[in-house]
Amino acid sequence: MTIQIMLRLNFPEYSFRITEKNGKPSVFDPVRKKYVALTPEEWVRQHVIQFLEKEKLVPLSLISVETEIQLFNTKKRFDIVVNDRNGKPLLLVECKAPSVAVSQDVMDQAVRYNFVLQVGFLMLTNGLQHVLIHVDTVEKSYNLIHDLPSFQEMLL
Repeated sequence: MTIQIMLRLNFPEYSFRITEKNGKPSVFDPVRKKYVALTPEEWVRQHVIQFLEKEKLVPLSLISVETEIQLFNTKKRFDIVVNDRNGKPLLLVECKAPSVAVSQDVMDQAVRYNFVLQVGFLMLTNGLQHVLIHVDTVEKSYNLIHDLPSFQEMLL
């Protein structure tokens, strides 16, 4: 099995460990430390994890993937959260399959999750389009930014 079967995304080139399980492709997730089904959304999620680790210098140990949160009496699962060394969330990433537009609905979903998480940065991506947002918790505003800060800069 080769990665050429998956769509080229708007990220740097990364290498992935891909295998076949029960006749279906699986990719190794270095955060969850196991192989997971290689769906289009998972392809995006794995690129984001590599991007965060290699480009933004986020330690893998501070990344949470598909973790459940309680939101208005319902259980939801976020895609990716980067925490500081004390466990405080810094960045929420909402991943969608490349065929799903990064729309107002995706933004609304991330904002709802942020009621609980209270992060300073949001990244919305389908792998082809990335929307990066700085959350001003004092002004309670969301501002588009052109580049995601490094892990060290997120801590400031």
